This record gives sequence, structure tokens and C-alpha cells, in this order.
Amino acid sequence: MTRTGSPAPQKVAVLMTCHNRRDRTLAALASLDRQLGLPPRTAVTVHLVDAGSTDGTGAAVRAAFPGTDVVRTDPDVYWGTGTAMAAARADPGAHVLWLNDDVVLAPNALAVLLRTADPLQRAAVAVGAMLSADGSRTTYGGYRLRRTPWRPPRLERVEPDPRKPLACDSCNGNAVLVTHAARRTLGDLDPAFPHRMGDSDYGLRARKAGIPVLLAPGHVGVCDDHPPFAPGTSRATRITVRTALRRATSVREQPPGPWWRFCRRHFGVWSPLVFCSPYAKTLVTAVRTRRSPAGDAPAPPPPQPVSNHHLPL
Repeated sequence: MTRTGSPAPQKVAVLMTCHNRRDRTLAALASLDRQLGLPPRTAVTVHLVDAGSTDGTGAAVRAAFPGTDVVRTDPDVYWGTGTAMAAARADPGAHVLWLNDDVVLAPNALAVLLRTADPLQRAAVAVGAMLSADGSRTTYGGYRLRRTPWRPPRLERVEPDPRKPLACDSCNGNAVLVTHAARRTLGDLDPAFPHRMGDSDYGLRARKAGIPVLLAPGHVGVCDDHPPFAPGTSRATRITVRTALRRATSVREQPPGPWWRFCRRHFGVWSPLVFCSPYAKTLVTAVRTRRSPAGDAPAPPPPQPVSNHHLPL
């Protein structure tokens, strides 16, 4: 990596989780390795949790990027748990970069996030917006929490400004820099959220603690989102209502325990209504689209994704 600019030393620990996406994981690491414009003496380490991959991801990463700290775990480790495990292996004095293994970073992404966070002066969380592969739209990034007296609170996506950072209330964790000062105050991801919600919870907790959550200028990488009716999801076609509800309450989507904890922590008197909302929507959609009759064998579970998704608010 080319390191030019401010002479102040700093450490950045990159935290990743992967499962059976060897080519994407290698592409993400290659884009990280090509980062430009970092300050001199910036020390970048990579901590990758390989959640039981059977496609040779771990060996391929060790061969292509021998400096990567790779730890293999069981396949039931998801994004939130894996990122927390990687954080435990990182230098406690380092800033951390949450990085999804399906992100291809822009060449100046890390430098932009570091400038946005201004890490040597304050605690901050710098969020990187993602662009779709066709360049047409923002797929992941920062959110503002909208509260009105007459309707439940909701997270609304913030479009990045090409020239300046924008204040947010929360974020997707695809590419997020958390400064060491913020980590001292907040710790790392809450282990109560094994997959989804941990990133959104972290951003909301940061704002409550007075720590700025800033959306970096422009887009810092490319990452496509997932089609809402993709096979294996609760909104897939030709599945029974029972299958749809089972998928909706799975760890990959909206598990009731973590979801209730999230709602109770952040939504106050609206918590029961917000909690019920995704399950009610799943039920209504399943009935309305007249999915396959009872007795239809459920589809086999798809390969475990490790991307974290935004909340269904």
C-alpha cells in the first residue's frame, strides 16, 4: 500500500468474516491491498474469520495474502459474531475497519474514511457508502432515524455528498471505520446480535453516547445488495407460509430474541409495534402471493451469507 500524507502514526485493524465466497473474499482483500494515500507509518493488519468454508477460502487467502491473520471457526458463525471475534484478535489501540468480504474498495477508500473520522482528535464512526456494480444507485451506507409523534421511528438512507461528510444516526457495516477512541467508549459489536442489527445498534449507541456517525464523501466501494425475493429468503416465491415465517425468524433475517432487544433498546413505546412489523409483513406477503400449498417441501438452506442487511423499518 502507498502511504503518503500526514506523518502521524496510527494502526488500523481490518475485521472480516467469510464463508464459501473465495473469489469475492480474495477480490475484497486485493482491493484493500491496493489502497493509496494513507499517512506514513500507517500499520494495517487484517483479521479474517473463516466460518467453516469448504471451498478453500482460508488456504487461498493465506497463499495470496500471507500477512492475513486467518482463524477458522464453525460454519454457524455469522457476520456479527465473526466481526466481534476478529476484533478480539486486533490491537486494542487500533482503529478498526469493518469490511464485508463482498466489497471492492475504491483505491482511496481507507484514506477517505480516516480523513472523515479525524481519528487522532476524537471518537468517531466513519461510514462508507456502497455503489451498485452498474453504478446506478447507493446500496448500503448511512441512515438517519426519523421520529414523528404519529408513526413508528424508521431508518432512512442518507445519500452521500461527493464533497463533504454528512451526519448520520446509524449505518450498514459494509465498510465502517471505528476509531480507537470510540472503541474505548462503546467497545466492539454487541455479541447479542450474531448477524444483522449489530451494525445498526452500534451506530445508534454511538449517537446516544455523543459520538459522531459520519457518512464519508462519495462512495468508497462497490457492493451489490440482495434481491428481496431471492431464493432461500422469507419472500421467495413458491414456499409455504410456515416456511416463510421460519425463514423470517431465522438468524439470517430477523431472529426474535435479538430483534426484540434491538427494538426495546432504541424504539421506546413503539417497540412492540416495530417488533411485530417484519413478521406481519412476511405473513401478509405470503398469503397475498398465494404461495405453494401446505406440504410443499421447503427449499434447502442456501449458502450462509455474511453480508449484514439494513433493518426492515
